[in-house]
Amino acid sequence: MIKAKIYEIVNFGFFCSVDVLNLDFTAKIIYYINSDFIKEVAYTKGIDKTVVKETGFICVWLLIFSAVMQAVFILLGRWDYTVLLGNLLSGFAGAFNFLLLGVTVQRAVGSGNEKYARRLMRISWALRLIMMASVAILGATAPCFNLWATVIPLLFPRLAMVIRQLTLNRQEGKSDE
Repeated sequence: MIKAKIYEIVNFGFFCSVDVLNLDFTAKIIYYINSDFIKEVAYTKGIDKTVVKETGFICVWLLIFSAVMQAVFILLGRWDYTVLLGNLLSGFAGAFNFLLLGVTVQRAVGSGNEKYARRLMRISWALRLIMMASVAILGATAPCFNLWATVIPLLFPRLAMVIRQLTLNRQEGKSDE
């Protein structure tokens, strides 16, 4: 049995507690509507070149992994339009998630305020998690998306980050020699 409770908190925030099979998962996301925090988050100074470069790297690997996954579905004889739609949905969500992560880190580092940076990263993490869970739920429930083709690409950005780290480590090893 799933119980969801939403309580209003002073300062226009909300508290969400979900009890699933006697496991209590509690997430707090507090928005201060009229605070300087929200005004700063909404203000965009521009995306750093490094964020754009790393997001581009992730997107290239997303395309490569997506093409491989499409080929596997074709070879298994399981390909149809739902595979393509699920892959597109998750691929865009994964790339957007990584871009949001990069922009959030850029703002947190540029703020110079540790408390603000921690709060920004927590809120960003929670909202991005909700976004990715929504994509997975949409892919699982909507008949126009293949479940596996929606869920598997959600892992592609993580694989791309591992590849990026390995290539950076290898480049650093060659420069040390």
